[in-house]
Amino acid sequence: MISVRILLTGAGVGLVFAILDGLLNANPVAQHVYAAYRPIARQSVNAPLGLLFDIIAGVVMAMLFAGLQHALPGGPITRGLVFGLMAWFFRVAMGVAAQAVMFNVPGSALTYALFAGLIEMGVLGALYGIALRSV
Repeated sequence: MISVRILLTGAGVGLVFAILDGLLNANPVAQHVYAAYRPIARQSVNAPLGLLFDIIAGVVMAMLFAGLQHALPGGPITRGLVFGLMAWFFRVAMGVAAQAVMFNVPGSALTYALFAGLIEMGVLGALYGIALRSV
C-alpha cells in the first residue's frame, strides 16, 4: 500500500523537480547551448502542465524508491544518490543518446543536458533518501 508519506514526499520532490527544471533549462548558459532547438521549440512553455508532469513523476519516483531502497547499497543518502544515478541513466542519458542519433544538435547541448540532468537527478535522489529513509 502507498503511504501518505510517500505521496507527500513525491509531490514535494516533484515540486523541487519543476523548480530545478526551470533553473537548469532557462538560464543563459542553457539558452545558449539549446539554441539549436529553437526552430522546433515552442515559443512559450506550458508551465502548469509541466508542473503537473513533474509532480506525477515525483510521486512515481517516490513509490519506486520506497520499493527499491532496501536493495540499494549504503545509508539513506547513498541509496538516494544511487537511485538518482539510475534515474539519470534511464531518463537523461538514454534521452540524450536518442537525441544524438536522431537530431543534428551540437555536442555542447548534449553535454549540458547530461551534466544538468546528473545534478538534477542527484538532488532528487538525495531528497528521496533523506525523506524516505525509514519507509
